[in-house]
Amino acid sequence: MNDIAHNLENAAEPGLFRRLAALLYDSVLVAALMAAAFTLVYLPLAIVFGMENIQDYPLYKAAITTWMFAVGIGFHLWFWTHGGQTLGMRAWRIMLFSSDGRSPSLKQAVIRYAVAIVSLAALGLGFLWILIDPQKRAWHDIASGTRLVLVDPNKT
Repeated sequence: MNDIAHNLENAAEPGLFRRLAALLYDSVLVAALMAAAFTLVYLPLAIVFGMENIQDYPLYKAAITTWMFAVGIGFHLWFWTHGGQTLGMRAWRIMLFSSDGRSPSLKQAVIRYAVAIVSLAALGLGFLWILIDPQKRAWHDIASGTRLVLVDPNKT
């Protein structure tokens, strides 16, 4: 997505079900990606260095855990800042924009991700906020200055 401002004045916002469906779709993809990321690091350690039980090596365990989180977070940050859609969002016809209709910045994506974690940790209240907000915004939309809109699949 280029940095042209899109007119979002009459854009429709996705509801809670559509957002959660995209989130579930992406969760499956991220789980598979994290499994691959783990395997990519673990197999060489186990085969070449004999570190089969990674629990015995706290430093390597911490490094692998950090690596896997980076992969999971990187998935969202990359897709949000490079096209405004994760694969789940694309399947459910949702696109992320900055409130001004431009592509979200990396800073906005990081804030969005962090506040989404808080939203989930608060028993999903940040997501349920969509049900009472007139613009159907979740906490992470508000905090990051972003918004989700429904898109025509033929134009994305």
